[in-house]
Parts: sequence; structure tokens; C-alpha cells
Amino acid sequence: MIAVQYFRPSEDLESFQQHGAEALAALAARPGFLGGSLGRATDDDTAWLLLTEWDSVGSYRRALGGYEVKMVATPLMAQALDLPGAFEQLVSIDADGSRTVRTSDRAPDADWVSRLGPA
Repeated sequence: MIAVQYFRPSEDLESFQQHGAEALAALAARPGFLGGSLGRATDDDTAWLLLTEWDSVGSYRRALGGYEVKMVATPLMAQALDLPGAFEQLVSIDADGSRTVRTSDRAPDADWVSRLGPA
């Protein structure tokens, strides 16, 4: 599972990069973390993203509940743009050309349940 948060920081970019690195380190310390990066668009230095990879959706959700993540990463993530942020990896290809195809973990009624709105 990949989680992506997009940012257009209002603070100076050096401070944002420092806060992003601290958030990434807090997330990296959580079980199920597979890797991550903080990056900036090559053609727009005000467009950033925080990308993390997790062994499962559950690991990611549990990571968000960790104390250090709440203290360090959540304030940064609260500044993220309101765009989809969690994605299933259904097809991946490694550098050696090996391909992995996975089935979706979404519940069969996921679209129906999401249309119901908040409980």
C-alpha cells in the first residue's frame, strides 16, 4: 500500500523540508513501514509530496495512531492538500522487469458503503 500526501507549503521551503524529514523518520519507526521519501516537483519548487510504502493498509492506519507520529507527522500531514492519499498497488514492475499483479483488497461493497456518507 502506498500513501501519498501532496503539499504547497506556506512556510519557508527549508523549514518545510526539515519538518517533512522529521515526519518521515517518525513514520519509518512504525511497524509495517517499507520505505518512503519526501520530494519536490522538478518544475515547481512549491509542490511537494510525502510518499510512504506500507506492508498493509492496517499497518499504515496503526502507524498514524503512534504517539511520535501524532506529535511530529500529524501536524505536517494536516497541511496536505485534500486529494486522494492511499493507493493499492495492483501492478508493479521491478528494475529487472519482473512483474507483480495483485488483486484488490477493497471490500466488494466499498463503493456502496462510501455512498452512504457519515454515520
